Amino acid sequence: MTATLAALRKSRRVSQLELSLRTGVSQRHLSCIETGRSRAGRETLFALLDALGATLEERNQALLAAGYAPAHAQRALDAPEMAPVRAALEQLIHANGAAPALVLDGEYNVVMANAGLARLLALLGLPAEQLLAQPLNLLRAVFAPGGLRTLCVDEAWLCNEMWARASREAEHLPRLRALLDELRPELQPWVATEAGNLPVLAFRLQAADGRVLSFFSTITSFGTPLDITLASLKVEHLFPADEDTRCALAEIAGPGEPEGFPQRFPWP
Repeated sequence: MTATLAALRKSRRVSQLELSLRTGVSQRHLSCIETGRSRAGRETLFALLDALGATLEERNQALLAAGYAPAHAQRALDAPEMAPVRAALEQLIHANGAAPALVLDGEYNVVMANAGLARLLALLGLPAEQLLAQPLNLLRAVFAPGGLRTLCVDEAWLCNEMWARASREAEHLPRLRALLDELRPELQPWVATEAGNLPVLAFRLQAADGRVLSFFSTITSFGTPLDITLASLKVEHLFPADEDTRCALAEIAGPGEPEGFPQRFPWP
């Protein structure tokens, strides 16, 4: 318990005094909890973890270290209890006319994808069925030498945004932090670029036929997850940022669309 609570507090750069003021737990009592001279009650521990914004996984670790049962399960996405979640995810990404979309777990493994993503990969001249028929990690696919980032006209935009977002998330996800540490030695500095005219961060991809496709992304997550798996899931839609891109995607949509790629991936 000592190391867990103290480490969480320090990782958030919160002093004992500030945490005491946030929770109403005296600084002296908080110090005793952190040093092991006193044992926090379950309700007090929850209040401290709430104030620190601890993730569900961190909450479980703190509870176990304090001698309590964990509060949150971690179910596989294909577990029977997750059927309503799978249905919601499929509705999000397979809606009629849906933009290219994928579901990512906490380590950026692609666990679901839609036909729109397959169409986009085809436009880029990539083997959609081959890529989507195997477990795919988005960070590896983008940042590996010669990866997908080489197809991005504004490579700095894409790389800076993706790396910064993943780095923020990795502060509380050890497995993601390990993946970034693995990829980091292969990276080269990106030249900063100026923002465009859109009110969102758009990026442009080079299609196989020479056309430039422009997109911006939105991220959807579960608002009140009570499961560790759900807390890590995010749905990313890539919306066309101009009419030419929308038309390019529409050109290869329709009844003749390939059906060989999987819509859901095996849970890693």
